Amino acid sequence: MNLQEHQLYLKLKKCEFHQHSPQLLGYILSEEGVQMDQGKVQAIQDWLTPGTVKELQRFLGFSNFYRCFIQNYSKITAPLTSLLQGKPKHLSWNPAAHKAFQQLKTIFSTAPLLHHPDPELPFPVGVDDSTTGVGAVPSSR
Repeated sequence: MNLQEHQLYLKLKKCEFHQHSPQLLGYILSEEGVQMDQGKVQAIQDWLTPGTVKELQRFLGFSNFYRCFIQNYSKITAPLTSLLQGKPKHLSWNPAAHKAFQQLKTIFSTAPLLHHPDPELPFPVGVDDSTTGVGAVPSSR
């Protein structure tokens, strides 16, 4: 079976072969595991404090993409998401929001490498629920 038989084609100028750590959809894949694209991490580091509701929504949407790397993401972002409750027309930035914003930026710079799981080992599921968020994460040893 080959690709042409199924009318699938590749553009060679868009292909990379024999890569040890390819970038794919915002992630860097390697034999060790999966990590965030450093360009995206730098974008978070350089992000200015949101001044409008739309700017905060953009930041939360962008950071949410990598939430699997951030333990307790929903708890950390709770002060930020609470600013969006009730669909406000203006952003009421406060010290708790500023602290959460800075904490999230710091955590992004130290996010872990997500290792590939070993299918021979059990997968315990860690569940976290509170008044500010609910989450579950399968893990492996």
